[in-house]
Amino acid sequence: MPTREALVEQLVRTIDIRLLDPLEILLDDDAVVSGLRTAVRVRARAWAGRLLDGDDREAVDTVARIVATLYPGDGPFEPPLDWWRTPLGQVVARRVGHPTAPSVSYAVAGAMLGISRQGVHDLVTRGKLVRHPDGGVLPSSIRDRLRQPR
Repeated sequence: MPTREALVEQLVRTIDIRLLDPLEILLDDDAVVSGLRTAVRVRARAWAGRLLDGDDREAVDTVARIVATLYPGDGPFEPPLDWWRTPLGQVVARRVGHPTAPSVSYAVAGAMLGISRQGVHDLVTRGKLVRHPDGGVLPSSIRDRLRQPR
């Protein structure tokens, strides 16, 4: 599990790049946006608290808001495989599984778990991960595996 500070820093950095920098360019005024940067840092600490320590409903709601805001699109949320190794990706995998997909490929499952596709295949074969009826792996089974004590 990532540290609270690493999660806060990723949230602040991503919001800065995706939202605040473009707003600063559009408004041509860094003074207006500097107040928002301060507010984002404060809020990022609160979001990190909900993601790391909140109940499941708080975590799911917070993930939904963050993903919808920072990764908008007309299609499904399909982050690159290396995203799952970031502090936010690790927390999302552990608290939610995948926030939008009913199933994920063995490659995505492996990225979420930090193991190879072959490792995922072995876990499915041994009944440690649940195969989706249409193929792939149930994200909830990945989440449940990540929550098990090691």
